[in-house]
Amino acid sequence: MATVTLKGNKINTLGNLPEVGATAPDFKLTKNDLSTATLENYKGKKVVLNIFPSVDTGTCAQSVRQFNKEASTLENTVVLCVSKDLPFAQARFCGAEGLDNVEMLSDFKDGNFGEKYNVTFADGPLEALLSRSIVVLNEEGKVIHTEQVAETTEEPNYKLALEAL
Repeated sequence: MATVTLKGNKINTLGNLPEVGATAPDFKLTKNDLSTATLENYKGKKVVLNIFPSVDTGTCAQSVRQFNKEASTLENTVVLCVSKDLPFAQARFCGAEGLDNVEMLSDFKDGNFGEKYNVTFADGPLEALLSRSIVVLNEEGKVIHTEQVAETTEEPNYKLALEAL
């Protein structure tokens, strides 16, 4: 288990993020149109996985906004925002905010993403949701940067994630 905090209180995730240099685990996530997305769909592109508990919280929403802003300047890169929010809520948020440079994906069906990337909270008030984390992949699907945010209420280090690209 990995330990992070929520407002200073310790909570645990299933484990550690994939190691830098490792091949990223494949996943099955649900797109806003209810179709399935897998890592294979993004082969040949750099991928930023912006992982968070729920787009209905201020910090999570800000991370989507920030990556949407940054994504418009990135070549051959896709930003995937992953949570357990229902695809309908994700689509409503992006529509209301006018965000179209990121792709929202949901792990609501079976939690396979959270398990494979070890980001599912194992206990605490956010149990079963996803821990705020960033995983950056190169075009070959290798992990080139990770960050599991130590305090869940804080934003990730955007600069380090983008520099890894």
